[in-house]
Amino acid sequence: MASGAREPWTLPKAPPNSQAAARLEEWLSRGGVGEIDVIGLDLSGAYLSGGVFHASWFTDAKLVGAKLVGVDLYRSDAEGADFSGADLTQASMVRANLDDAVLRGAVLDGADLVKASLYAVDASAASLRGARLMGSSLIDVDFCGADLSEAVVQENTFEVAVDEETRFTGLSGTVFGPLQLISQEGRQEIGGADLERWLRERGGDVRVLESRR
Repeated sequence: MASGAREPWTLPKAPPNSQAAARLEEWLSRGGVGEIDVIGLDLSGAYLSGGVFHASWFTDAKLVGAKLVGVDLYRSDAEGADFSGADLTQASMVRANLDDAVLRGAVLDGADLVKASLYAVDASAASLRGARLMGSSLIDVDFCGADLSEAVVQENTFEVAVDEETRFTGLSGTVFGPLQLISQEGRQEIGGADLERWLRERGGDVRVLESRR
C-alpha cells in the first residue's frame, strides 16, 4: 500500500433495518468512498465509527443510538436527521447541514462543528464537552440540560435556549446573543454585557459581541 493511503473502512455493525444495511453494503462494494445517499433510511443502532462520508445525504435519516465515533461528515446534509442518543464523540461535521436535526441526549464530546449549520436543532441534554463550534450557526437551538463545558465558539450567532441545568464551565470565545433562559418563571432574554456576566458566573469565558444586524 502506498504511503499515506487510507485503510479500507469496514462496517463494524450493520443497522437492523434491512434496507439501510443493503444501502451501506452497496456503497462498500463500490469501495466505500465518496458520498452515500441514505435519505430517510433507518440506521438506528448501527456502528459506523470511523467512516468517511464526505458530502453525503443523511437527510431525514434515523440514527437513534448509533455509534458514530470519529465519523467524517464534511459538507454532508443531515437536515432533519434524528441522532437521539447517538455517540458522535470526536466526529467531524465541518460545514455540515444539521438544520432541524435532533441531537437529544447525543454525545458530541470533542466534535468538530466548525461552520456547521444548526438551525432549529434539538440538542437538549446533549454533551458537547470540548466541541469546536467556531463559526457555526446556532439559531433556535435547544441547549436545555446540555453540557457545553470547554467548548469553543468564535463569532457564533448564539440565539439559543438554555436552562439552569445547561453547563458552561470553560466555554470560551465570542458570540452574538441574545439567548433565552427557560425557567419556572418563564422565558427571559439575556444579551450584551448581561449575557457576558451571566456566562462568567457559570464558569464561561465568553465575550459577547455587538449584533451585526
